[in-house]
Amino acid sequence: MTTVLRAFSAGPSSDLSKDSDDKLSSAVSLEQVPSLGAPVEENKGFFLWRRSKRDPDSIATQPSVFDDPATVDLYRPPPVYESAHRFDPLARWTWRDENRLVRKIDWRIMVWAWIMFFALDLDRANISQANTDNFLKDLHMTTNDFNTGNMLFKLCFLIAELPSQLISKRIGPDKWIPSQMILWSAVSLAQFWLNGRSSFLATRALLGFMQGGFIPDVILYLSYFYTRKELTIRLAWFWVSNYVAALVSAFLATGILKMRGVGGHAGWRYMFLIEGGLTLLVGIASFYMMPPSPTQTRAWYRPKGWFSEREETIIVNRVLRDDPAKSDMHNREGLSVLQILNILKDWRMWPLYILGLTHMIPINPPQTYLTLSLRNLGFNTTQSNLLTIPSTALGIVGLLVVCYLSESVDSRVGTSVILQFWALPLLIALTTFTKETSQWVYYVVVTLITGYPYVHPIQVAWASANSYGVGTRTVSASVYNMFVQAGGIVASYIYRADDAPLYLRGNKDLIGITCMNIALYFLTWLFYRTINKNRDKKWNSLTPEEQQDYLDKTADKGNQRLNFRFVY
Repeated sequence: MTTVLRAFSAGPSSDLSKDSDDKLSSAVSLEQVPSLGAPVEENKGFFLWRRSKRDPDSIATQPSVFDDPATVDLYRPPPVYESAHRFDPLARWTWRDENRLVRKIDWRIMVWAWIMFFALDLDRANISQANTDNFLKDLHMTTNDFNTGNMLFKLCFLIAELPSQLISKRIGPDKWIPSQMILWSAVSLAQFWLNGRSSFLATRALLGFMQGGFIPDVILYLSYFYTRKELTIRLAWFWVSNYVAALVSAFLATGILKMRGVGGHAGWRYMFLIEGGLTLLVGIASFYMMPPSPTQTRAWYRPKGWFSEREETIIVNRVLRDDPAKSDMHNREGLSVLQILNILKDWRMWPLYILGLTHMIPINPPQTYLTLSLRNLGFNTTQSNLLTIPSTALGIVGLLVVCYLSESVDSRVGTSVILQFWALPLLIALTTFTKETSQWVYYVVVTLITGYPYVHPIQVAWASANSYGVGTRTVSASVYNMFVQAGGIVASYIYRADDAPLYLRGNKDLIGITCMNIALYFLTWLFYRTINKNRDKKWNSLTPEEQQDYLDKTADKGNQRLNFRFVY
């Protein structure tokens, strides 16, 4: 998100107060205002990282709307904002202060978010491992029943997205997310007693209801602590937990599934029991590991909190300087029906929702059927689970590369469309295979497809940046994820039993969808580029006085404002 806002520009200064209590009044003259840090240069180019040459003791505080007397009151946090008492437009800090604090946030906040997501994916991935242990045969089901179960899970996940987000916004993610985890872990544990198609479909539906909304809830929570650019990279590592869970689940399954026969039960039953128990423990611990906000880390079991007053001031002001809209609501403030409807009517966000619907469809069926396909090729249970590891490792590399590349070249369309160009030739190769094709050739191609570069974190951050405002992000994150789940429902019906085992008809359908996606990414680029150019033309035609008059009097909100620029 880029905004065209006037702000004072100033170079680095060595005059930095070390006393967090020594605050200056916002009414002081301009001569008394502490100098700001030099604006950070955009790290554009084809380097995924570059060592910073900044002086660690120079001022890190970046210019923002809070440095201009004409705009500071327009964007000043309202009293209802839970961290308003730490807002100080004259606060300054060094890069050493900031880097040390960001590392602390990573360890305190990000690592636990990663563990929670790992627990979610552990419970989602184990159904794939269960398929290698005669899961369908034991429950007297077909692959079509399995498809129906996946459809129900995604449908219920989709239905629960927005209600879950609204509950989280009302009572706080620090209370709702751990509650969700405990609820779905109970259902996961109950899968030990599955006895047929009906109980399988019931638990799939319940898991979808319980887990829906978890991901956007966590992302909104993380946005309280990180700037937009930092959040994109953290989301990349956040989704690495998805792959690590798949790796761990494969190794765990290799051992747990050998328990088949113990107590007269199948091995997959113990897998649901053990992994559901692990999630239950993480859910309980999350009540103690998730503070409501950067300025609310103190509790009876944490009397000193995680951050000092100065650190809280730095966190709050660096985040608000990056995005002033993050203070427009309290973290336990709900949304009205009218607010929700207005956000849903925002047609500027719909291209991203459409991409959410379609972008994963080309690789979803091969990924869902990977272990089942390996069993059909003649690999045993242990081999099928271990043979999923290379695609998982490849996926981790692809995920990190495209997310770092997205920030390096500052292009969401250019990096997100990589997934489509990755999948297209591999899907074409699958349509040429016959029953005589070597199982190892098939395995290599499917491994490459399922080891795709995962661009979902880029698009989640993209939707967040183009939403602007906590309330808007709350709804748009849910709607985007609902479209992603809807895409999963569509994908679950592309591979059919009468098309097995090569699914030639299904793969041809996937090729057509991939080509359509490439066109959709180009149209999305053109859509946002055209809006930004038109706004540039209108904004630049105004005099400084007219621009200020617009900011003072406009009824436009969020991304409707003339000085807002969409990222693409």
